[in-house]
Amino acid sequence: MSAAPHIPVLLDEVVEALDPQPGDVLIDATFGAGGYTRALLERGATVHAFDRDPDAISAGRDWSEAEGNSARLVLHPHRFSEMLDVMRAAGVESVDGVVMDIGVSSMQLDQAHRGFAFSADGPLDMRMSQEGESAADFLNNADESLIADVIYQYGEERQSRRVARAIVAARPLETTGELAAVVRKALGHKPHDKKDPATRTFQAIRIYINGELDELTQGLSAAEQLLCDGGRLAVVSFHSLEDRIVKRFLREASSPPRASRHVPMAVQVDPVFSPISKAIKPTEAEIDRNPRARSSVLRHAVRTSTPAREAA
Repeated sequence: MSAAPHIPVLLDEVVEALDPQPGDVLIDATFGAGGYTRALLERGATVHAFDRDPDAISAGRDWSEAEGNSARLVLHPHRFSEMLDVMRAAGVESVDGVVMDIGVSSMQLDQAHRGFAFSADGPLDMRMSQEGESAADFLNNADESLIADVIYQYGEERQSRRVARAIVAARPLETTGELAAVVRKALGHKPHDKKDPATRTFQAIRIYINGELDELTQGLSAAEQLLCDGGRLAVVSFHSLEDRIVKRFLREASSPPRASRHVPMAVQVDPVFSPISKAIKPTEAEIDRNPRARSSVLRHAVRTSTPAREAA
């Protein structure tokens, strides 16, 4: 951690969006390797950092003690969907800003034993919390139809049924290399292909195992309830499924509901967030420094004084 081994995506843009001031109370909902948290602490803010991965929390404690930031860094070993209850239990009713960096962290991708990537062979795990059903458990026991549905819904893989059929035929699968080989064979992988065909299947299984899209939806709602008037929300996503959820959430939160002759006008008429930014993408210079930033998108917004919606 102290060597800052991973480069936070769109860091300058995120800091500008949050505009942290000395004394602000902020939430880093996806702590990871602590890149955003470091920058926010340097601005004098107090940061409540969430991560369900015990490795990230352990490394964060070591780093904060070594750097002397423990007084302004509070680490929470919880899912960020739980941040409303966790913050209230800590006696914090509102915060000045929330940042979310959605999806798997670079730290997790780079550790072969965590099983998130096929760049190096490792056990078929993919669990962010290191608890519960693993990817191997799911693939070796689930019905073929469920596996196909997961790959289609979360990986947007058009040939999901073919991939699922191949996975079931190859059981048991134990390593990332085995799964990647099965998917490539099913889809007719060619060495010169620009994108490895296994990428979509790995993404889908990871999202399913960790409940990532439900986590995002619940986390956005929690942020809406926690942010003070003028509080800032910044969300970085990495693929269309995530960005679609963020975009829809902010659009609905910034626009009054439309009247209908079938449904009475809702009580909520004022925007909950305003203004809303356009999608912000990394510069070519950042992509050159950090190729993993290529697909990232930042959206940010400012909380108004309008009460939070009951079911955001």
